[in-house]
Amino acid sequence: MKQAINTGADDWLNQLDCSALDLLDALPSLVWILDTQLRPRFASAALLRYAGCTRAELRSLGGQALVHPHDWSGFEQACRQHLFAEDPRPFTRDYRLRAADGSYRWHLLQADLAPVGRVGSERMLLGTNSDIDERKRIEARLQDTDDLWKLALESNGDGVWDWYVQSGVELYSARYLQIYGYTETDVRPTPAEFDARTHPDDLAKMQADREAHFSGRVSSYSNEHRVRCKDGSWKWIHSRGMVISRDEQGQPLRMVGTHTDISHRKAAEALIWQQAHFDPLTGLPNRRSLRERLEQQLLEAQQRGGGLAVLFIDLDHFKEVNDTLGHDMGDTLLIEAGARISTCLRPGDTVARMGGDEFTVLLNSDGSAAQLEPQAREVARQIIASLASVFQLGNERVFVSASIGVSHYPSDGVQIEALFKHADQALYAAKAAGRNRLGYFTPELQEAAQNRMRLGNDLRDALSLQQFFIEYQAIVDLASGHIHKAEALLRWRHPRQGVIGPTIFIPLAEASGIIIEIGEWVFRQAANQVKQWRARFDQNFQISVNKSPVQFRSEIGNTPASVSWAEAMTGLGLAGEALTIEITEGLLLEADTEVESNLAALHAAGFQVSLDDFGTGFSSLAYLQKYSIDLLKIDQRFVRHLHADAKDFALCSAIITMAHALGMKVVAEGVETIEQRDLLIAAGCDYAQGYLFGRPMPAEAFEALLARPDP
Repeated sequence: MKQAINTGADDWLNQLDCSALDLLDALPSLVWILDTQLRPRFASAALLRYAGCTRAELRSLGGQALVHPHDWSGFEQACRQHLFAEDPRPFTRDYRLRAADGSYRWHLLQADLAPVGRVGSERMLLGTNSDIDERKRIEARLQDTDDLWKLALESNGDGVWDWYVQSGVELYSARYLQIYGYTETDVRPTPAEFDARTHPDDLAKMQADREAHFSGRVSSYSNEHRVRCKDGSWKWIHSRGMVISRDEQGQPLRMVGTHTDISHRKAAEALIWQQAHFDPLTGLPNRRSLRERLEQQLLEAQQRGGGLAVLFIDLDHFKEVNDTLGHDMGDTLLIEAGARISTCLRPGDTVARMGGDEFTVLLNSDGSAAQLEPQAREVARQIIASLASVFQLGNERVFVSASIGVSHYPSDGVQIEALFKHADQALYAAKAAGRNRLGYFTPELQEAAQNRMRLGNDLRDALSLQQFFIEYQAIVDLASGHIHKAEALLRWRHPRQGVIGPTIFIPLAEASGIIIEIGEWVFRQAANQVKQWRARFDQNFQISVNKSPVQFRSEIGNTPASVSWAEAMTGLGLAGEALTIEITEGLLLEADTEVESNLAALHAAGFQVSLDDFGTGFSSLAYLQKYSIDLLKIDQRFVRHLHADAKDFALCSAIITMAHALGMKVVAEGVETIEQRDLLIAAGCDYAQGYLFGRPMPAEAFEALLARPDP
């Protein structure tokens, strides 16, 4: 029988027969038997060779001498727990065992109670040791690699997660927990911890993206969701990951990834979306947002057979508020107007600000299109009434009104552009009818709009094709009956529609900006004509030319007419007083310092300035005192029904008296009867213009009129 390490004191070995010890000793494995004090009672020849010692030396050194100092505590605890367990089970343990050269190599201990321990009074531990040093080195290198890439990821500010899928363990890096304000003691190492902290609205998408990667449908996992932080707030994160190992059936074993805090990016995206879809002043949806909502509601209306109504709303006289009280007051008015419109709507309706003083309302209906029409009419009526009430802007009381155009789906169009276009045409009709009212789309409006568009296109070529011509209407000195003045009236000879009056094409020219070129042409024609008539008939003859407000605004930053027209007059050898510049009351209302200075410069250059159609706009004594006005023209609406007992006569007399008191001459327009002429003479009017003295006529016919003997 092999000699035991503790010869003479090891009666327990007598329980083992000689063949059993010989077998253990012959094994290539490193085998030992330890007692309850963890002293070696037996060591195989292979173990003694590995350790480089004899049995006596090993007995003297004890088992602790062969175990790495850093591993002894865990090794001892594991062995003792097994030796004294009530129902011990075989166990394994990784530890480092000292070799003969003094180095340590990793071994795997596989141990259980020795058979003798089950029959004797003392328990013994039988263990075999297998060299696993190469495996441990490989694992260490893998761990180093893990640590390296985790460090690289965290250096970018990302948090790292490491999920052992089948065991249900998920490890979180320090940065991962720091993002949300947690510590290691706040959460358990399981994926359920942060699944429970994921926003409920984001869970389904997160789980779907995770499953898509697990199943192999996508090569990597990527998902954006919100996570609740320790302080109760939510953070947007971008979670990215990849399965790095799978079992034989392809099921994921381990998945690693990162969490990136994208809260700032999401906040910026939300702000950009807000700015892209909502008006920054009123907070209402903007044009883009309205179109998106209308697209969706059109689709729903098509599916259920319902109706929609589009209301275009324009604030009447808003520009006057803006110009007189300033843009801040104008902004306040727009905010209040948007709020008032909103209160008139029903749940599910939308009001949007399209820009400037324009709003659009989208009315939805669950019923038929026919049911919506009276509803839309009632909503529009409420809006008009609400906006007609006084606006208290600081210390200022302001009144505006609203013009509304409405179009209906499907009767007025089934596409967005058609509904918008037709609502705009209805709005145009409402404003033309006197404002502060509701206009409906009709086929006639569409025809009129198409005609305006065609005329606008033709108008662009009218000047180059020499389709414009000028007619002149006499302005008579009422005291003498002599013709000393004439008004130049622009006409357009359209190749298909014949002669078109200025009330039709001038607004089109102003809207397109062509009025600037046309106005220059009219000035040149009138200047050349007055030169001829001054030479042939009257050296003091004067022609009036109309100047559009658009022309005045175009001169801001450019050469004003007071300079360019004065230079042209000088080139013709004419004084500025040969022409009178007629302006409208609207220009005075809209005038800023630039317009005011241009008017003064025209007057200083010798041109006379005439205020046309007085009494139809919003002029006041303040305007008349402020600007350099030479002549005031009474609108023909006050002259048409003039007779001695009429209120119009009292008004005309008052206007004439007021104008003379301010140093102005007065021209009465639309004089058609001798009675009207005589009443105006009695009232002290200076000049008259109308069919009584001659209709507008070509220059040749007007020359014949001038050549007639004086009355």
